[in-house]
Amino acid sequence: MALKLSVIGTGYLGATHAACMASLGFHVVGFDTEVNKIELLSKGKVPFYEPELEDLLAKQINSGRLTFTNNINDLSDCDVHFICVGTPQVKDGNAADLKYVDAALESIAKLVKPGGLVVGKSTVPVGTANRLRNKLIALNPDADLAWNPEFLREGFAVEDTLKPNRLVVGVVNDKAENILREVYASNLKENTPWVRADLPTAELVKVAANSFLATKISFINAMAEICEAAGGDVTVLAKAIGYDPRIGSRFLQAGIGFGGGCLPKDIRAFMARAEELGAKQAVEFLKEIDAINLRARQRIIELVRKDLSDDLQGKKVAILGAAFKPDSDDVRDSPALDIAAQIQAAGAKVTVHDPKAIANAQKRFPALNFSTEVNEALKDAEIVLHLTEWKIYREIDPTKVKAIVKNAIMIDGRNALDRDIWQRAGWKFRALGRTNNE
Repeated sequence: MALKLSVIGTGYLGATHAACMASLGFHVVGFDTEVNKIELLSKGKVPFYEPELEDLLAKQINSGRLTFTNNINDLSDCDVHFICVGTPQVKDGNAADLKYVDAALESIAKLVKPGGLVVGKSTVPVGTANRLRNKLIALNPDADLAWNPEFLREGFAVEDTLKPNRLVVGVVNDKAENILREVYASNLKENTPWVRADLPTAELVKVAANSFLATKISFINAMAEICEAAGGDVTVLAKAIGYDPRIGSRFLQAGIGFGGGCLPKDIRAFMARAEELGAKQAVEFLKEIDAINLRARQRIIELVRKDLSDDLQGKKVAILGAAFKPDSDDVRDSPALDIAAQIQAAGAKVTVHDPKAIANAQKRFPALNFSTEVNEALKDAEIVLHLTEWKIYREIDPTKVKAIVKNAIMIDGRNALDRDIWQRAGWKFRALGRTNNE
C-alpha cells in the first residue's frame, strides 16, 4: 500500500513539495494555520508566482490525490510528515528564528502513527534536527525523525523537486532511509545521486551550498571593482576563468548581487550558529561576502550620481525590475527594490516596472511609484536602471525607447544587456566592472 504524505507549512517550499509529491502518485495532505492560504490552495490557486506550479497544483487537486486543511488531526493517518515551514532571520540578530519549526514538530508529534516518520526540509542551524528528534521521541517513542534538505531554485522549483540533481537524507537508522527511498523511488529509478548522511551533515549541506554560491557571486563582484580600477572588463574576465572546469561559468555574472529569502539570511544564520559552536573564525570570510554583496548596490547608486548629479532631488529614474531574480515575484531582500528605495529616499522620482512582483513590492515599499507598462515607466526618464534580468528587458528595442526617455543613459546592473546594440542606438551604457561604457 502506497505511503500517505503530509506537508506541514504550505508556503513556497511546502506548496511545491505537496503538488509534486501528489504528481508522483502519493496521496498528500497539506496543512497550514493560515485559513486564507488553505482556502486559496484548495481552489488550485497559488499565493505567489512560480512557473508551472499553479497548473500542477490544480491538476493534482482535481485528481483527488492532493488536499489542504487547517485541521492538524487530518494528518493522523499519514505515514510521512514533511516539515516545510519558514525559518526567517530574527529581528534583533543574524540567527534563524525556529519558532515555526518547533511549533510544527510539537503539533504533529503525538499524531504520528507507530513507525511513522517526520522529515524536516526547512533550512535550520546545525544541531536543530538532533534536538527535534529527541523531543519527538520523548513525546512519541514510536516515531522517528530524518532531515531532507531542499535545494529549490525560485523559477525552477517544480523541475528541481521532480528532477533533483541530488537527494540528501540525514538519518540515524536504515528504517528511516528505507522509508525515504520509497518516497523518492521514481527519482532513484532515474539514477538521481543519493547521499546518506548523519543529521548534522544533512543540515549543513544546504547552508554550505548557499554559502559557496554567495561566495562565488561576491567574488566576481569584487573582481568587478578591481576591473573598474584597472581598466579591465569583468565580463571577459568571467568568461576566461569560467572555462576552467575547476571553477565553471555559473554564478560568475557581475552585478548588484544576490538577494531573496535564502542566501542572505542563510549565510547570516550560518555565521551566528558557527559562533555559538565556537567555530566563528571558520566562517569569518562570510562577513566580507555579505559586505561585498551590499556594496554592489551602493556602487549602482554612485553611478547614478555620476551621470546625473550628487543631488538627485527631482530626478526622474526608471527602474526595470523589482523581484530579486527573474521568474519570481519574491522581493525579500531584493537588491533591485533596495536600490529603488534608496534612490527615492535621496529625492529622486522613481518609477519601477516588473512583470510579476509589483504587488509584493508595493506592500514592502508603498511610497514607490510602480508601472505595469515598460514604456510608461521609461517615459521622460533621465536615467534607466536594469536591475532584474527578466527576458522582456533583454528584448527591448533601444532605438524605439530612446524616443521615450529624456536622457538615453542605461545602467545595466546585471551585465545582461547587449552593450553594443544599446551603444549603436545612441545610448550611454554603464555596467559594473566595465570601464568602456561611453
